[in-house]
Amino acid sequence: MPLPTLLRAVMLALAVSLLFKPAAAETVTRDEVIAALPELTALAKQTVADRGVPGLAIAIVYKDEVVYLGGFGVREEGKPDPVDADTVFQLASFSKPISSTVVAALVSDGLVTWDSRIADVDPTFQLHDAYPTEQVTVTDLFNHRSGLSGNAGNDLESLGFDRDTILSRIHYLKPASSFRAGYAYSNFGLTEGAVAAAKPAGKSWEDVAEEKLYKPLGMSSTSSRYADFLKHANRAELHVPVDGTWTALVKRDPDPQSPAGGVSSNARDLAQWMRLELGNGKYGDVQLIKEEAIAPTHAPIMDRGKNPVSGAPSFYGLGWSVEFGRYGTVWGHAGAFSQGARTLVSLLPSEQLGIVVLANAFPTGVPEGLADSFFDLVFAGAPTQDGTAKWNVLFDSLFGPALEAAKKVYGTTPASPAPALPLASYAGTYANDYLGDAGVVEEDGGLVLKLGPNGVKSCPLKHFDRDLFIYYPDEEMPDMPYAVTFTIGPEQKASQVTIDDLNNDGQGVLARVK
Repeated sequence: MPLPTLLRAVMLALAVSLLFKPAAAETVTRDEVIAALPELTALAKQTVADRGVPGLAIAIVYKDEVVYLGGFGVREEGKPDPVDADTVFQLASFSKPISSTVVAALVSDGLVTWDSRIADVDPTFQLHDAYPTEQVTVTDLFNHRSGLSGNAGNDLESLGFDRDTILSRIHYLKPASSFRAGYAYSNFGLTEGAVAAAKPAGKSWEDVAEEKLYKPLGMSSTSSRYADFLKHANRAELHVPVDGTWTALVKRDPDPQSPAGGVSSNARDLAQWMRLELGNGKYGDVQLIKEEAIAPTHAPIMDRGKNPVSGAPSFYGLGWSVEFGRYGTVWGHAGAFSQGARTLVSLLPSEQLGIVVLANAFPTGVPEGLADSFFDLVFAGAPTQDGTAKWNVLFDSLFGPALEAAKKVYGTTPASPAPALPLASYAGTYANDYLGDAGVVEEDGGLVLKLGPNGVKSCPLKHFDRDLFIYYPDEEMPDMPYAVTFTIGPEQKASQVTIDDLNNDGQGVLARVK
């Protein structure tokens, strides 16, 4: 009989860890960890003073002891309220390993297994093709090998659709790879894995997370609901750079993808969660989650290539990144909202040592830089490189070239643009199964594109050339232009419209509704 999927994964984890672990693994002492803290504190203070981020919070655990909690800077730029260990941050994708822990608790209680088929626990969910729909498991969705593209569902969320609607429309998307053959980081794939795993408990995902993890660990400031985050007076706002200044520009309600990006917490609470993870499910003297349920989450299942800065071999487990670096195996995960959040957890299980860094700004490599510097301080006595600078270069490369390329094409109207047809030729309702209805309406002598449920997202269209218009849908990148192109039918009226920024999965083409 073939070995079960997760048993094979655990055996792979052991084999790979033996392959990449240094021959003479270094073992640090508590004194060495404590000795690194003053320099880490100085680095964090200097980072804030240099305007690297408005605010930071850090937690460090060593051998089941919380050895450091610190806050630096301010919760919101321009206001005096300081960040401390109790300041609640939105974690973004740092939510994924936390949700993995919640599912491990469900597995530990026997309510579900990592190999449970989604068709058995949530038969309403469908992928594009029949075989993957029948066979996809919780494991497949938590390690991003379902075949879904990385953008699947994100566009619907940006338009204001709720979780149920988004998950119900996933099946309209063609796979980006063969089932279990490729890795593509998917927020809504993992969200479905978590929501489905919670179904046998007969409660919402948010209630299950609170019952199985937050309450048992005393994580009283942690929640998977955006409304709970807003209730905290001591909370960090999101910041993006505007004319070189960190600015609290927009809000981010991540409830639709709560398991993948909707957890909010503080350094104090997350220190308790790190204790549980480094203890392989043991918290203090109590085995809260069976080791056989939580251990598979750290198995390196999907090859992600190499860390772009350190060059370390990198894999993805079940909601966890697993890397094999200079100081041994690292369990970690980063989080980011382009609206203004950066977070990181990095655990060295061989040393029972872990760090969490929370920042209220994006883009920035500060969390990675501080975590890397901390481990260097512990193991080498001093930072070996400016990790923040290297990560900042990487983050800058994500947006700068794309913005410049878009501006090069659409930033300047053609010298002699072909005139548009009468506006009535474009106005009307367009639709497809995935995006639903899109309205193009005449307002104040121009056209406005209305998207999302009941046209909640409204964006003016600016004429560019004949039947091509541009619009600016991104609040956090207001200078980024995108094309909206109409196809004209034989009656000199538009028969369809193509919306470029919604066409990543081929679903940005909408036909006129007659």
